[in-house]
Amino acid sequence: MSSAIINGKEIGQQIREAVAQRVEALTAKGLTPGLAVVLVGDNPASKTYVANKQKSCEAIGVFSELIKLDEATTQEALLAEIATLNERDDIHGILVQLPLPKHIDEDAVIAAIDPSKDVDGFSPISVGRMMLGQETFLPCTPFGVMKLLEHSGIEVAGKHAVIVGRSHIVGKPMGQLLLQKDATVTYTHSKTKDLPCYTKQADIIIAAVGRPNFITAEHVKEGAVVIDVGINRDEHNKLVGDVDFASVDGIASHITPVPGGVGPMTITMLLYNTVQSAEQKLNQ
Repeated sequence: MSSAIINGKEIGQQIREAVAQRVEALTAKGLTPGLAVVLVGDNPASKTYVANKQKSCEAIGVFSELIKLDEATTQEALLAEIATLNERDDIHGILVQLPLPKHIDEDAVIAAIDPSKDVDGFSPISVGRMMLGQETFLPCTPFGVMKLLEHSGIEVAGKHAVIVGRSHIVGKPMGQLLLQKDATVTYTHSKTKDLPCYTKQADIIIAAVGRPNFITAEHVKEGAVVIDVGINRDEHNKLVGDVDFASVDGIASHITPVPGGVGPMTITMLLYNTVQSAEQKLNQ
């Protein structure tokens, strides 16, 4: 018997439809939510991501502005651009597309974004507030995973969740969000010795290690929920996740596919955060 598929496209679309209604309500009050996306250089993957974000904004009525800067742009010039966006009343969310060119300090750039417009949830202030369980913008991919679990009726409280991966963008915040929902959380990563010893205990596995087909049947206990955050290319240039879907299918009770699982949720939650920022602006 196959595992139940957690369909990120369908769940993401449901959330986007609800967000679109909130955009309509804001527009009726004279406020159009605005997202500024800053792209430095010509990274092909980044250009694709940015185009998808702009298309998604347009689909639900969010104003999207692309600030495209040359690869040789200085850090000072980029920081000045962010300072301008921080002051603009028509911009409610600021996203700097990563990675940045090597001569620019990503941490300094992210820290320069006004926390009230940090819809990516990456700034030190946003991360600190998240750690303390305070109101803030949550990082989009982990936030999206929580929504997938919620919409799929998967109870988190009291469950043992094992995170495979420790990035600032996914692994670390993912564990914190699960912890806040009363899961017991274990962090592991690619250098963990005897990884199956930990993952075999998991009720929920979050695979975010960035290695194609890294999690196999030997890592998963019967009935576990497997969330695959990975987006990789295999030796045949096929898009695959961190989970070897074929070997895990039928062992897991629920599993996310790649593509069509976690991926659509990231942009969905970016839109969600941007609209929330605009609502907060209106309420002020």
